[in-house]
Amino acid sequence: MAEPERTTERRMRPGPLLFEPSEAAADPEHFFDLESMEDPRELLARATELALAFRAATDRAVEFQAVAAAQLADPRRFDRLTPADIAERAGWTEDYARKMIDFGDELLRGAVT
Repeated sequence: MAEPERTTERRMRPGPLLFEPSEAAADPEHFFDLESMEDPRELLARATELALAFRAATDRAVEFQAVAAAQLADPRRFDRLTPADIAERAGWTEDYARKMIDFGDELLRGAVT
């Protein structure tokens, strides 16, 4: 029974994000070479890999934002920032900055897996 679960986990793993050459990125019609794929099965598979990879990258980046916010708000820092200061720097509302600080504190304590 455990074997199919492991296969599913492996299949759902996001594909790697590869950086595109600057000349390709400058072309608005170009997106990770998806526009050149003619086989719809291949296109669906690669587009799905990219979507999963972007979601995973977003989740990871948000975690790093939260950790940085918590570190900047740490009262032990002589240059501590207020939630309002952090919100302004990150383009957040002050309420969201407080939530991110709390989330970052949890991450730093290892409370979130």
